[in-house]
Amino acid sequence: MVFPSPVVILSIVAVAMAGLAYFATQGQPPTEREVTPVATTPSETTTSTPSSMPTTKPKPTKPPVDKGKVYVEVYNNSGVTGLAGRIGDTATQAGWQVVGTDNWYGSIPASTVYYPPALKRAARALALDLGIGRTALAVDPMKRDRLTVILTSDHA
Repeated sequence: MVFPSPVVILSIVAVAMAGLAYFATQGQPPTEREVTPVATTPSETTTSTPSSMPTTKPKPTKPPVDKGKVYVEVYNNSGVTGLAGRIGDTATQAGWQVVGTDNWYGSIPASTVYYPPALKRAARALALDLGIGRTALAVDPMKRDRLTVILTSDHA
């Protein structure tokens, strides 16, 4: 007589146990969703003892970007007439200091806010204000004291 392998026997037992557990818990609400409120009444004899666990200091929050102090140039690299002017007006209304709009000649893959390293946070904020999903480090011939927005047909 040949006996089945222990792995086969254990597999059959595991499937049977899972089936029993399924039928035994069917129709019951899940226990992990139950929330029990805790009473917050202070006890009469509370003594504060120093905690042995170190307290963590909150991370300092960076101040918001001062949009009025950041120069912005907006360029049109699409076939849409007046796109740079319209987006420049939008940036001005959002509080940015737009110092010029013009056409850009070259190949840009998608609308992008270009920034010098010191203005990375400002570039992200401007991209959010204008609905542009791409930021990148500035390249020549872009000026290093301002943000450069180049719009393509994906932003028209």
